[in-house]
Amino acid sequence: MQMRYVSKVGDASKSKTSRSPTLQTVLMVEKFIEEESGGYTKTQVFKNLPKKVMWPTFQVIMAYLESINKIAYDKDGYVVYIWSPELGQKYKDRIDLAWKAK
Repeated sequence: MQMRYVSKVGDASKSKTSRSPTLQTVLMVEKFIEEESGGYTKTQVFKNLPKKVMWPTFQVIMAYLESINKIAYDKDGYVVYIWSPELGQKYKDRIDLAWKAK
């Protein structure tokens, strides 16, 4: 078992040590939420994931996805996927928002 120090993301981490999620695990959780958007509460998402994840790891992933505006919670506590790749591409293609290295 590998333990690492991770900085707090939001309020999800109560202790200074937590399980660090792998990219594969983050992507699995994100894909599940995208496919089931609005169908499950946070706890239900955790219980219905295709592969089991430790609760502290899941908490870190959920806080991360919320912090980068990929998920939100509706008034009843259901997890909703809010990321729009089309909108992201639209802003990425805008010349007036382009970063210009000197």
